[in-house]
Amino acid sequence: MSIYENCPELCDDAYRIRLIEPRDAEDLLAVYGDRLALPFFNSDNCHGANFYCRTLHDVQESIKYWLVEYHENRAFVRFAVESLETGKIIGTLEMFRRTANDFYDDCGILRIDLGTAYESTPVIEDMLNLVSVPFMRLFGCSKIATKAPIYAVERRAALANAGYVAKPQPLIGHDGTHYYDYWVYA
Repeated sequence: MSIYENCPELCDDAYRIRLIEPRDAEDLLAVYGDRLALPFFNSDNCHGANFYCRTLHDVQESIKYWLVEYHENRAFVRFAVESLETGKIIGTLEMFRRTANDFYDDCGILRIDLGTAYESTPVIEDMLNLVSVPFMRLFGCSKIATKAPIYAVERRAALANAGYVAKPQPLIGHDGTHYYDYWVYA
């Protein structure tokens, strides 16, 4: 069954990963309205969008867009990341299978957007351990790539601990732009 027909929920002792919902907007304002979190969002190949949201309305509009991309266009899945300790949504994960004429063909692209309090090695490592193998199966891809710029020290440590490897190859965008700092799990 396609993930676009039935989106599963993944859970461990700390986090629940599920399809985003409109009710998540208020919690996500703390993530997407945080200027300190903005440099960690991966907006490569997103037509210039950076996902910074100043108001609750901006977040609500983003969620509407993400759900259209899921339900109607089957372009990607935007998951809410819920902390089971607090019951709050602390960020999102986006995943899609990419077909391209570069190193990242047949590759799941994983975007990780977290509030600054959660941009830490143990949190990210736990999430990666929860989703990496199931995402490869659910999206039918041979590997997963995610971005971690040089300044994302905590994220890079989590990726290394979870079995991801830094790759020198650029991801080539739809307009020919070369994007770097990708780590791959295979």
